[in-house]
Amino acid sequence: MTRGLAAGLLATVLALPLHAAPSHLDTIVHNGALRVCTTGDYAPYSLLRADGGYEGIDIALAQSLAASLDVPVQWVPTRWPMLLPDLLADRCDIAVGGISVSLPRQRQAGFSAVLEVDGKIPLLRCIDRDRYRTVAQIDHPEVRVIEPRGGTNEAFAHRVLPHAQLILSDDNPAIFNELREGHADVMITDASEARFQQRRTPGLCAVNPQQPLQYGEKAFLLPRDDVAWKAYVDQWLHLSKASGAYARIVADWLGETDMSPSRPAAFAPEK
Repeated sequence: MTRGLAAGLLATVLALPLHAAPSHLDTIVHNGALRVCTTGDYAPYSLLRADGGYEGIDIALAQSLAASLDVPVQWVPTRWPMLLPDLLADRCDIAVGGISVSLPRQRQAGFSAVLEVDGKIPLLRCIDRDRYRTVAQIDHPEVRVIEPRGGTNEAFAHRVLPHAQLILSDDNPAIFNELREGHADVMITDASEARFQQRRTPGLCAVNPQQPLQYGEKAFLLPRDDVAWKAYVDQWLHLSKASGAYARIVADWLGETDMSPSRPAAFAPEK
């Protein structure tokens, strides 16, 4: 072995960590629970019931993921502004609940394979559905846009609707009554949530769910750089979709299995 090659190998060995951090895949099994961060305020993905339990599409998926590991779920309540900080502080192994893929989040955390393609659309009173269909119609000082604090809906409003009045709410479920009662004009949200609320809340309409104002994707939020854990989650998701289990869970909440909108006419990428 040449002296140069030996020196190179020694440098490589010295650069390796003495004790690599264990994967969440191993610690979950060792600790006997899958810790799941969720907000509990975003139908149809994550809803906190009056009895303290959770339900929704992502809740059922998280329970299925935990069952594949032969462990129960340990729910970790969080809020949208704290979603990423809680994950980074290792309070949970995974975060679920209608989480949008975004580049700012991707810089600090990881994502599973994409669950569904989605997109931002207006949700409003049905009597106003021809009045606020486009960004050009909504982005005016007299238009009241209401959004939950701390998520991608708020980020979209700041970036794309700078002239509209922005009302931020810390009570996501209350937003729909605010719209229905005329205390706000428009909510920009994901097409899946808008369609769910259209079915659930009389008088509210989802505008152009197949032609969103911005392309979007949903995924589970994962710790960054844990390759083994991400590979397991992605393979479990692949098998769930291939077996039809995933589609059945979605259909229980949306009454349909295809949530994917077509590509938006005016693409406004996430920054």
